Amino acid sequence: MASSKSKDNSSGNRIVYSEFGPGSKPAAVERAVQELPPNQQNLKVQASRKGRKGKTVTVISGFQTQQETLTKLLKQLKNQCGTGGTVKDDTLEIQGDHTQKLVEVLIQLGYKAKISGG
Repeated sequence: MASSKSKDNSSGNRIVYSEFGPGSKPAAVERAVQELPPNQQNLKVQASRKGRKGKTVTVISGFQTQQETLTKLLKQLKNQCGTGGTVKDDTLEIQGDHTQKLVEVLIQLGYKAKISGG
């Protein structure tokens, strides 16, 4: 009797409690992102060096779109600047100081973009 009880507990596929544990996120936990058209989004473009060991990165924030849209836009912007970049927490980071060029490209794509910070 004890052996059958240990088999049930060691199966590993029975989850008793999991709030934010490993595995896929349930649909209720994922936050809903409202997909706004580009002309309704106010973007801020700024050059930043904080926490990057002195390297300058252009940060574009203020997006209200899906993750897939951000990755497509990031690819376009990286090609325009000829550099690398990444998506972090609904912001785009492009390597180097390309604030002026990125603002022009975003305005051409229909976004409301302006340079923020010093």
